[in-house]
Amino acid sequence: MKKEVNVAILGFGVVGQGTYKVLAENADLIEKRIGARVKVKRIVEINTARYDTPGVPREVFTPDYSDVLNDPDIDIVVEMIGGVELASRFMLQALERGKHVVSSNKAALAVNIRKMNETAKANGCMLRYEASVCGAIPVMNALSTSLSVNNIKSIRGIVNGTSNYILTKMEEEGLAYDVALRQAQENGFAEQDPTGDVEGFDSANKIVLLAAIAYGEYVPPEEVDRTGISGITPADIEAAREKNCRIRLIAGARREDGKLRLSVKPELIPCDDILASVRNEFNGITITGDMSGDIFFYGRGAGSVPTGAAVAGDVAEIAACVARDTHRVAIATSRV
Repeated sequence: MKKEVNVAILGFGVVGQGTYKVLAENADLIEKRIGARVKVKRIVEINTARYDTPGVPREVFTPDYSDVLNDPDIDIVVEMIGGVELASRFMLQALERGKHVVSSNKAALAVNIRKMNETAKANGCMLRYEASVCGAIPVMNALSTSLSVNNIKSIRGIVNGTSNYILTKMEEEGLAYDVALRQAQENGFAEQDPTGDVEGFDSANKIVLLAAIAYGEYVPPEEVDRTGISGITPADIEAAREKNCRIRLIAGARREDGKLRLSVKPELIPCDDILASVRNEFNGITITGDMSGDIFFYGRGAGSVPTGAAVAGDVAEIAACVARDTHRVAIATSRV
């Protein structure tokens, strides 16, 4: 039984800091539940101003990723630097060195998930990415465990908080799209360049990952039938209201004529549909299984600590396997 499992965090931005907070403040709870201490041994960060973060020992910081790759004592690499190419390279290098990987990076994962899964299995490693879809909502874990006995008939969900916040404000306050977007930016719910969110790219990446687990098939992000919300007008909102509906950006997955089809598009949702009740930056997903029927997941889809909690949950799952040397069984039985 290994008593200490060492972790490296790549990127100490909003989610990186949230992950550290969860692992540090709940360290005793995690140790009690998994039987080993989870220790953040390294934080790779090029912004040296973050080296003075209160409560984080300065000596754990390094600007050099090789300090992680070349350290045989680091068991788990947590990637949160964002982007695609560099993040993908770092994750693959970690897996090739026999280090387990946790990531919240839906863009890199959606593009490279097949190669990463193959590399993980070839090197006896676990790859987990719960936080890449819907923050704190444990939908990925549910699909790969308790719902795995189902043939999944469909997935329909609101998986992007930025778009949902904008549509909510347009509906409830009568705002024009550009005004609602500006408000979202001012309140920290939208990036200065919101294209990835409002044009559906972020949701497309997420439905790719959800479908890969639910159906065991990979559809590239560019093959997702995608339409964003930038063309939605107050007149559209009012027309939906007259039909007792609300407009929501829905990410969907379903089989049609034997083919897996993924889509992201604004849809008219009847007000009595549970998805219509999902407001502001929250996320909600309905998964329909042939045995389970409809299952609904709801919660915060973003945020430092909620997302960090999902990352930390993946870390704890892997750490428990590492401590007991059972990770090879977990890899062999994984549907991911």
